[in-house]
Amino acid sequence: MSKLFLIFLFFSVALIGLTQNTPPIIPLPKSFQPMNEVFKLKDNLSIGVNDPSFEKEAQYLQKQLFVVKSITVFLADNESKADIVLKKQDPGSKIAGAYAMKMDHGKITISAMDDAGIFNGIVSLLQLVSMSKDNSVSCWNIADYPLYPWRGFMLDESRHFFGKEKVKQLLDWMAFYKLNRFHWHLTDDPGWRIEIKKYPLLAYIGGIGNHTNRNAEAAYYTQDDISEIVNYAAERKIAIIPEIDMPGHARAANRAYPQFSGGGSERYPDFTFDPGNEKTYQYLTDILKEMNVLFPSEMIHLGGDEVHFGNEQWNSNPGVKALMEKQKMSTLAEVEKYFMVRMADSLYAMNDKFLAWDEMADISLPINKTIIFWWRHDKPEQLKKALDKNYNVVLCPRIPLYFDFVQDSTHVTGRRWAGAFSDLQGVYEFPGKAVVGKARQDQILGIQANLWTETVGTGTRLDYLTFPRMSALAEAAWSEKRDYGDFLHRLDRQLPLYRAENIYFFNPFAASDNPEPQY
Repeated sequence: MSKLFLIFLFFSVALIGLTQNTPPIIPLPKSFQPMNEVFKLKDNLSIGVNDPSFEKEAQYLQKQLFVVKSITVFLADNESKADIVLKKQDPGSKIAGAYAMKMDHGKITISAMDDAGIFNGIVSLLQLVSMSKDNSVSCWNIADYPLYPWRGFMLDESRHFFGKEKVKQLLDWMAFYKLNRFHWHLTDDPGWRIEIKKYPLLAYIGGIGNHTNRNAEAAYYTQDDISEIVNYAAERKIAIIPEIDMPGHARAANRAYPQFSGGGSERYPDFTFDPGNEKTYQYLTDILKEMNVLFPSEMIHLGGDEVHFGNEQWNSNPGVKALMEKQKMSTLAEVEKYFMVRMADSLYAMNDKFLAWDEMADISLPINKTIIFWWRHDKPEQLKKALDKNYNVVLCPRIPLYFDFVQDSTHVTGRRWAGAFSDLQGVYEFPGKAVVGKARQDQILGIQANLWTETVGTGTRLDYLTFPRMSALAEAAWSEKRDYGDFLHRLDRQLPLYRAENIYFFNPFAASDNPEPQY
């Protein structure tokens, strides 16, 4: 027997032993113990709560057990006699979202001090249920809490519009993986995707077209649609953060209301809002007021990126010239900062936080009301600036957290950066120790993957770029200690769940089974 074979056999046996003692849950809990018992799912089981604040979570679990296993359970009046108990009780950690779960053949108890913790425990239970055969659920004792409070996923629907049912499906999977922030990029050059009642042409005209067909029929969400989706997300403990991009990426809005256009450049015409027109600020504030009512997260992302692509005509704009003279500004970058500070003030007046891309790390704003998103992996100095200004930061660098980048060396449809791409292991191992020093860790709210849709024209391709990278993102955002080999074994057990939902996913174990779908 060769020495190489013996080494391989040793590691194989060790890994098998590890995975047998690891619950099939993604993200992996902080601590866990197999109980060598099974809890039998059957009709007429009961769910009880010891605090009325957990009744909505009990109802959610009741619904999901029926969806997943067609099990009919009822809500018990007396929690002491219930088969599954949701209990308001210290789970052993003070971190928001922490929970503990104790299981044996006759009872399951999930305990937490907040509804997010109870929900996280429910999700872990539902993953065990999903993995079970013959309705026999393996029992585990678990104590768990998240690494980061911000565990996000961003979808761009300006470039291609996917609609309410697809968004709900994404929210379902986000909840399944304990992701809790849905960043919704609703406006950009190709299309404006949300109804604003004071300015209806934004949807009727700005909603026309997409990245591949400028004449496509107008597609947007009504305010009723938005309310429905926001409530759906809230049931799953997901906050929705809308993005209204400004002062650049404004072409769709400017098609509808050209009087507020600041022009653009030859390559990016009508790219900006007009910072030299006083009425522009009231117009955008009116829009943000409607957004504030629709989205209870008290956070709105205002973009602030890539303005230099199309601010050339500001140089000849009389209003901008007058503004620069009045405010003693000498560069267009100063005009941009002035614009964003004014719009941030509009948000603060509505008790909303100001969120923006890392170009805005240079401006000075209240640190408790501002969040910067570091996206340019090739500009670590922007991350440093944001941290030096004591801003809270969400990490979402192109490499490895832009999911429109290809995920395998053989893929041809999608983006790369100097040959680099966003593979599953790179997502899983982010952020690593070198990204942020220990002294600054308390300023890192969390991590987020962004799916821009220039190369995503169908739901099939959206799925392929999202799954299974979403699962790796979830564990990176939740678990400080990670083992990629163990993760792959747990992921392999979950691939049948994707198939059952008709998710067309990238298979890291057999890529030829699901070839890369084209644009």
